[in-house]
Amino acid sequence: MATTKWAIDPTHSEIGFKVKHMMFSNVSGKFENFTAEASSEGEDFENAEFDFSAEASSVNTGNADRDNHLKTADFFGADEHGKVTFKSTSFKKKSGDDYTLTGDLTIKGTTKPVTLDVEFGGIAKDPWGNTKAGFSATGKLNRKDFGLTWNAALETGGVLVSEEVKLVIDVQFVQQ
Repeated sequence: MATTKWAIDPTHSEIGFKVKHMMFSNVSGKFENFTAEASSEGEDFENAEFDFSAEASSVNTGNADRDNHLKTADFFGADEHGKVTFKSTSFKKKSGDDYTLTGDLTIKGTTKPVTLDVEFGGIAKDPWGNTKAGFSATGKLNRKDFGLTWNAALETGGVLVSEEVKLVIDVQFVQQ
């Protein structure tokens, strides 16, 4: 079976995250500059391979002061570690359109395995004849596992920033 190559459509994709702030509300963020590609051998994407890279300096939470802090060595260390990367090691169908994506995530020079739940949205042609494939992925990671350890204690107990980060990813790929 022939391998099909796919490139991300960045105008119809978002690589996002959510983190608890003060232990009771979520702050959302995303990466503005990223690339990704996939290769598959079938239309159901079973055993497909995915590669992703985001510019750490493109992190955007909608607040310039917070974004500038996230770019420092307290968090992403964007000057020294310019990219956040992911390389899949497994993409397995659970049932129907539900898959499990496992791979190696590198943040701030530390690589750890992560597993994401993925919903395959399907394949369709857009009005210009391009074949597209859509995916939604979610997962969790502990930011301290990747050296993102900065925090501040709250006067009432607890900490300012949760260790748990929720990943929220919606992407479209274009068949090459």
